[in-house]
Amino acid sequence: MHLELSFELVSDHICLCGEGPLWDAQNKQFYWIDIVSGQINCLSDDKRLKHVETGQKIGTIGLTESGAIIAALKDGIYKVDSANAELVKLLDPEADKPDNRFNDGKCDPAGRFWVGSMSDIGVAGQGSLYTLEQDGVISKKLDGLSISNGLAWDLGRKKFYHIDTPTRQIVSYNYCNGTGGISNGKPVVSIPETEGTPDGMTVDEEGMLWIAHWNGARVSRWNPDTGSKLQEIFLPVSKVTSCTFGGDNLDDLYVTTAKVGLGEKELDEQPLAGATFVFRQVGVRGAANTLIKDRNIL
Repeated sequence: MHLELSFELVSDHICLCGEGPLWDAQNKQFYWIDIVSGQINCLSDDKRLKHVETGQKIGTIGLTESGAIIAALKDGIYKVDSANAELVKLLDPEADKPDNRFNDGKCDPAGRFWVGSMSDIGVAGQGSLYTLEQDGVISKKLDGLSISNGLAWDLGRKKFYHIDTPTRQIVSYNYCNGTGGISNGKPVVSIPETEGTPDGMTVDEEGMLWIAHWNGARVSRWNPDTGSKLQEIFLPVSKVTSCTFGGDNLDDLYVTTAKVGLGEKELDEQPLAGATFVFRQVGVRGAANTLIKDRNIL
């Protein structure tokens, strides 16, 4: 079912490749990034927009219990002090892969930071998925990925969902919240070729998956138990990158988009490409974002 919803622009800031939308419920702030420019953006409750320049490509961010930002940059995982833009490198599990970069990531229900990687020069199968465990130990969960992308966990903390974009599939794994272990992966959703490729992803309070479609001009809602598409929201731009729930009631849908790779004609036709959108009161609530445990970044 097509949802006819009006949108607002989060701000007039345009990204080359907007990504990583993150609602900070504690401070009522909204974060998002620009992968290409390496910029972290934060819109405060009083509509002030702040930027942190990291100086390199950025894949994703997470927030810690103590208020720091954890950022997965081109050459490793960093702790970022947004007040003074100071970056402290924590580790780099792919120091031996200079042609790779980090891509999408998220904090799991137990406070671990998960982040995937990909080739930055388009080589298939070079990516992996990692978890930052207690005391800063990092473990590899998946390898042989091409573009590690959207991540989500069901509200019962029993399932983990992951996207490797070129496969056009969302894979469900059994998930152990106590250990962070995943097993028995199986595809549960397949995106038709005519609808672009799956990018970022989030989950709502009913356990349904919301998926952003790169080159598909939409966000779609799917039932992972049946593999059926329930709803979709179309946007006036083709490269839709990710989505998350936010707002006081967690029923506003924030959607990031990109303009990178568009030709002059496409940019003329899509003047809002690279903007960040919000659809108010979409009819279902999302889950609050989990904070990264401080003990996991020591």
